[in-house]
Amino acid sequence: MSGFQTNSRVIKWIEYRMPVFSFLNHSIGAGYPAPKNLSYMWNFGSLAGFTLVIMIVTGILLAMQYTAHVDYAFDSVERIMRDVNFGWLLRYIHMNGASFFFIVVYIHMFRGLYYGSYKAPRELLWILGVVILLLMMMTAFMGYVLPWGQMSFWGAKVITNLFSAVPIFGEGIVTWLWGGFTVDNPTLNRFYALHYLMPFVIVAVVVLHIWALHQFGSNNPLGIDPKGPQDKIPFHPYYTAKDSFGMGVFLIVFAAVIFYLPNYMGHPDNYIPADPLATPAHIVPEWYFLPFYAILRAIPDKLLGVIAMFGSIAVLFVLPWLDRSPVKSGRFRPIFRIFFVLLAIDVVVLGFVGANPPEGAWLITGQIATFWYFLHFLVVLPLLGVFERPKPLPTSISEPVLKGGGSLAGAPAKPMEKA
Repeated sequence: MSGFQTNSRVIKWIEYRMPVFSFLNHSIGAGYPAPKNLSYMWNFGSLAGFTLVIMIVTGILLAMQYTAHVDYAFDSVERIMRDVNFGWLLRYIHMNGASFFFIVVYIHMFRGLYYGSYKAPRELLWILGVVILLLMMMTAFMGYVLPWGQMSFWGAKVITNLFSAVPIFGEGIVTWLWGGFTVDNPTLNRFYALHYLMPFVIVAVVVLHIWALHQFGSNNPLGIDPKGPQDKIPFHPYYTAKDSFGMGVFLIVFAAVIFYLPNYMGHPDNYIPADPLATPAHIVPEWYFLPFYAILRAIPDKLLGVIAMFGSIAVLFVLPWLDRSPVKSGRFRPIFRIFFVLLAIDVVVLGFVGANPPEGAWLITGQIATFWYFLHFLVVLPLLGVFERPKPLPTSISEPVLKGGGSLAGAPAKPMEKA
């Protein structure tokens, strides 16, 4: 790690004993070269990290006031909202921060799907990203239980009951999750402890994710590797400025939701204290779980539904080996682009289906959307890798960036015009 220079005697003293500044320079500073054509779609990785920090800080502050007991949990949340100084703000930031965390991560992953960021040599980078998504889901589910409202209680009961479909060991797993024979105080206590712990596990996996990213560098919209220094620019100040602008836009939207629509993405039933004797008319999870909930309910058999729901995530782990096309970016794959749009529409449809009762047209629509989801990954992508004829790639990153276009592969490159 070289190239870091400073005139500060204090920084030099620290750097000699612990080279933290040269490490930061190498990782996110001028010493880290990045492709010169990264668009604003590459902002969402840093936004996800920023949101994770917000969630951890607000979560720690909320934990100081929360009481993890079935008799006091709901009231402690109300006390935070009404009596704790700026408690309402902390809770709204944390509650809506979970939704925004999933929004930026979903966009980040769909960007990776479109530009082929899961392909060699970045398979492990993609797999670690899917692991982060799984950990986020676990953390969010346990956090949703903590307010101990109607949806908290019944959501916990329904979701944990899914494991009873596992042959032989199912009932034992459910009893272990509950800490007894129903969702009660032991359940709330262990969910609270795990919800506090999991974000730090996510941080550890994020470190591995960034480590894997720096091994081969970022992918780019063209999906081609930089040919030399002319295809790269320092991460700082170019992309730190770009990320800062994206972060400003993000914070404006985030603040607008917190101050004007704080309960828009929640469920009103969760402002009713948990009642084991009163089942809500329609039990639904948070919006970011709805596509997976729709897949679960689309299959009549309980065990097969559980397998399909977990399979919808598991298929992402093997995606690098399902898509065999030598071209990464969807920009040069016209047929792939069509199917990518269909996949995005399919996931949105699954979200709407998950928010409605599994009956009538909603059930049929959910079954068709579930079928298409797995067909896309298991059949369409492998076949496209064989039969699709992609457009020729540019010869380098520099030509499209500097000239608004690029010569096709094999075509003679034109002399670069002077600025």
